[in-house]
Amino acid sequence: MKKREDIAVVWLKRDLRLHDNEAITNALNSGKRILLLFVFENLLINDDHYSQRHWDFIKQSLVDMNTELKEYNTKILAVNGEIFAVFNQLLNHYNVTDVFSHQETGLLVTFNRDKEFARYCRNNSIEWKENINNGVLRGLLNREDWFDKWESYMYQDILPFDADKEDFVSISEINRISDYFHTTDLVTGDTSDFQQGGRTIAWKYANTFFEKRHENYMYHISKPEASRSSCSRLSPYIAWGNVSIREVFQKAKVVKEESEHKRHLGAFISRLRWQAHFIQKFEMECTMENASINKGFHKLKKSISESYKTAWEEGNTGFPLVDASMRCLNKTGFINFRMRAMLVSFFTHILWQPWQEATHHLSRQFLDFEPGIHFPQLQMQAGETGINNLRIYNPVKNSHDHDPDAIFIKKWVPELAHLPTPFIHEPYLMTHLDQQFNNCVLGKDYPNPIVDIKENRKKASDILWNMLKDGDVKRESLRILRKHTITNRSRMLRDE
Repeated sequence: MKKREDIAVVWLKRDLRLHDNEAITNALNSGKRILLLFVFENLLINDDHYSQRHWDFIKQSLVDMNTELKEYNTKILAVNGEIFAVFNQLLNHYNVTDVFSHQETGLLVTFNRDKEFARYCRNNSIEWKENINNGVLRGLLNREDWFDKWESYMYQDILPFDADKEDFVSISEINRISDYFHTTDLVTGDTSDFQQGGRTIAWKYANTFFEKRHENYMYHISKPEASRSSCSRLSPYIAWGNVSIREVFQKAKVVKEESEHKRHLGAFISRLRWQAHFIQKFEMECTMENASINKGFHKLKKSISESYKTAWEEGNTGFPLVDASMRCLNKTGFINFRMRAMLVSFFTHILWQPWQEATHHLSRQFLDFEPGIHFPQLQMQAGETGINNLRIYNPVKNSHDHDPDAIFIKKWVPELAHLPTPFIHEPYLMTHLDQQFNNCVLGKDYPNPIVDIKENRKKASDILWNMLKDGDVKRESLRILRKHTITNRSRMLRDE
């Protein structure tokens, strides 16, 4: 019987790039030929947090990587299935001695899968080496010196993709063993409504942002329409690892030195820091996926209204900026931070629904869904951390402040576009005569408001402010501050 060749496998997850990928660099240093592997895992395909837009983005990213890998006579083995079955089949063809991947700050299902995979590797004499991802550290008990460690990581040299054809399992070999797997068709359908995946397109976005688009970054960041071009739009490429935070951080630093718009780039860099901060928080307290980090809020009970939930998810609440934001998100996978916060606040405060009921719909819609950002942000905007300022967004005020000419609303709620601007912001102010005159009947052409916003806003405010005085909430707040407060927090707020 022919002896199986010793090989190393790079298990790609949310690091869909060849450059500045420590797992690939470590594999290249192993002295063994490398097989690059991506598994479309059933446990995630069937998970309610994901949707087809995510799988399409991943496929586009893999195609982009494969284009670059042609020069090295290899490609990514992309398969469907469970990771254990995939490795069992690989072991029939090769002696897999090493697996390289990054530490994933993911869902509970991936955390449990990783624990099982670690046991699988031990049982099969495989050494699994995980590297830190984007400066997020595993096993921390508190945040003492965390920021300094993160920044030190950001200033380390970017890892080049320095390889030869001989370093990889060849395309012909991969094609030969592919018959033994459920290989994945990487062709996607019409995804023109969404940003396309891949490192090539990621850097097109990055370059246009650093060359010009950043000039109005701070001015437009809260504007629902203008932010679509003034924000970097790099979030899905960072979430799926087409680029590393380190690459973007260092590029922004270089451009900032020569730019006339330093404050805008400084604000952008500070948000890269906060991105890592929230993922680090989730890494240290992953129970946030299902329950409020502040256990004092576990006693807060809210009834679930399926009708409210459906109206919110479909963008038919009767509040134009809320509906425009949701419809835009559903269609394109992107809205800016303020509109995301407003959607969560509206759902949890104005509709008085538990934040857990929002998690799946939003994660399926966000093209840049990142668990480490998603759950901490949901809880912060829901006002259930006990340490963040309570913000109950008024969608009407935000509409007037950030979309005064109703440009965004007209685009996404076209049934209101022909109305005078004041009525576009607040169509419920129309009298019956106004409705007839403007050919827009509430309840028929556009929904009546599903709740009394003034009354519900006051109710939510009263309940949540009173809960902040609760002994359990206060004790938990102190615990959270001790565990998650960054000593040099002020440096997170600015770029020095």
